[in-house]
Parts: sequence; C-alpha cells; structure tokens
Amino acid sequence: MIVCLVVLAVGQSQEYPLILAGNRDEFHARPTQKAHWWSDKPNIVGGRDLQAGGTWLALHRDGRYAAVTNFRDAEPVSPGFRSRGHLVTEFLESDQPPLRYLEAIDGTAYAGFNLIVGDINNAAFLSNRDGRPRSLPAGLYGLSNELLDGPWDKVRRSKEALAELLARNTANETTLLRLLDDRRKGPIEEVDSSSLGFAKAHAITAPFIVMPDYGTRCSTVVLADSSGKWRMVERRFDPHGMSTGDSRFTFATRP
Repeated sequence: MIVCLVVLAVGQSQEYPLILAGNRDEFHARPTQKAHWWSDKPNIVGGRDLQAGGTWLALHRDGRYAAVTNFRDAEPVSPGFRSRGHLVTEFLESDQPPLRYLEAIDGTAYAGFNLIVGDINNAAFLSNRDGRPRSLPAGLYGLSNELLDGPWDKVRRSKEALAELLARNTANETTLLRLLDDRRKGPIEEVDSSSLGFAKAHAITAPFIVMPDYGTRCSTVVLADSSGKWRMVERRFDPHGMSTGDSRFTFATRP
C-alpha cells in the first residue's frame, strides 16, 4: 500500500501554492477502495487500502495532506509492525503542526517508510531510514522508494517535468496527469535484478509501471490555490495500464 512516486511543489506558483502529484504502485490483487469521502472519518478524502485499513495519500477538509511511500531496503518486515498507511490518517486527524507530528513518531514501529505531511503553509518530511524529521522550505521535491530527492532517474525526470510546467505556467490537472503517465523505463544501470529478475526490475524504473500482477493502480493530483480551494483528482488503471475511471473532489478550507 504505497505511493511509489511523488512530486511536490511548495510555494512555487502564485496560483497554486501547493501542487502534489503521485502514482500508487501496488499488486493489482490487493483490495482497495477508490478515492471517496470516508463514512467513518467524514472530513478525510482519499483512496483506502482494505487489507490494512490505512491510505497512501489523502486530504483533510481543513487543508492538511499526507502521502507515504515504502523504503526499498533489505530490512525484514516484521508481522508486528504497524501499517504505514496509518501514518497518513493519524496526521490528518491531528491538530499538530507538520514537523511536531513527525517528531512524535516512533519510527521503529514501522517497516521502512518515507512520509510527507503538510498544509497550505508548511510541509515536512520523515524517513525512518534517515534520522530526524525536517521542514521543507519552498521548493520542488521528488520522492520514490529512496530518500527524498533520491538519485533515481524517474524522480529526476518527474521533477524536471514539473519544473517545466511551472516555468510555462501550465501546471493543471491535465498536464500533471500526463506527467504521471510517463511509461519510459530508466537506464539499465539502475536495474537491480537480484531479487526480481531483469524484466520486472527494469519495469519498476518507469514513473508509470505496467505489469500483469503489479503496477500503477492510480495517479493522483492535488492542487491547492491561493484562495483556499483544494482539488483532488484520482485516475485509476487496470493491469494493462488502461484507465478505468476518474474521481474528482473540491472543497474550500474553513475560515
């Protein structure tokens, strides 16, 4: 239950002080609910993992957002670990500033993770593979299953594409979904075929992954404008990488 690619623009556009775009890559057989307003937590909107109950990316009606990715390493996953998806939900339900929330997390209770949390004015990042949390000043950021702004080609390429959209003042729902639909694989030098085999290992170097059993399940775009209006768009895909539907949500933050 992970977002495997996130690009984030904080304070880089007068129109949209916050821009977030992410792909969730997961096994196609894992049970999932499409993005919706949750009946048991009616101020939260996002998809939901039905296996562990958390989420990979969601918003709160008060103007808070969070996204989590796993961290690809050789550390064993203990059955006693908490679900990383609850890190998202618990931030959205809290009233703590982003950095303070991250400082209180016991990273040893989870398998490897990267977590971005924020609101319209502040953003912060924590990985339990990289020490203490830190605030994210205005800028462009990219995240996959390595540390923030890691060296992978798909992170670099996606950040450059977002920077170009911002430079042209053309960042919107359509162009951001197109950015996330980049199916070009990364360079051979990045392929680690030690556990997956070459074909699968090469496939996951693409920003958008297409494989029969595992791949990009959905793309999500979040835009928050300077007036306090938030917009989320989720586009879902089948194992062939074909779109199966979109969901759109808008709300204005409370004064």
